[in-house]
Amino acid sequence: MIVRALTLAGGLAGAAGLSQFPEFSQQYTQRLGGAVDELARVVDQFDRDASAVGMSRQEALSELGQSGAFGARRSQTITRTIARHRDLSADLDALRAAGPFTRASRIAHLSDPQIARAAWRDYKPAAPLTFEGAVFAGTGFLAGSLVLSMLIGVLRMPFRRRGARSRRAGAGA
Repeated sequence: MIVRALTLAGGLAGAAGLSQFPEFSQQYTQRLGGAVDELARVVDQFDRDASAVGMSRQEALSELGQSGAFGARRSQTITRTIARHRDLSADLDALRAAGPFTRASRIAHLSDPQIARAAWRDYKPAAPLTFEGAVFAGTGFLAGSLVLSMLIGVLRMPFRRRGARSRRAGAGA
């Protein structure tokens, strides 16, 4: 009876947790879109400034990097910003192209720690009233039940062997 109750509790915990994935991933995607938009403005402004003086992006970064300690540091910062824009844009494209179910298979694109923290900070769990929320809840219930059932089975193993030896010893007497 206790094992069934614990298994049910594990299933319910799994359902409650996994059912939140569709909404969290949607909110993460929205924040990611905002970050990409803002980074695009910074990168575009840098490119316009470089173009205004007749330079390519690489030429401007190189000249900036050779203009003293501050320039070198600023060149590195802009280079990292450009790379971050490229990486986050690729993540955003992958997530926007995915539906709620395939987004789960693209979980690696939900990995930016700053964006994830910000999304989590403002996230409010909600009842899964969508089809995908219900499917994730069901999957979470099954996974939680299975994991807890397996854990309980492993924890009970030493007691089963001892009990089986005692029964065999009693039958042989």
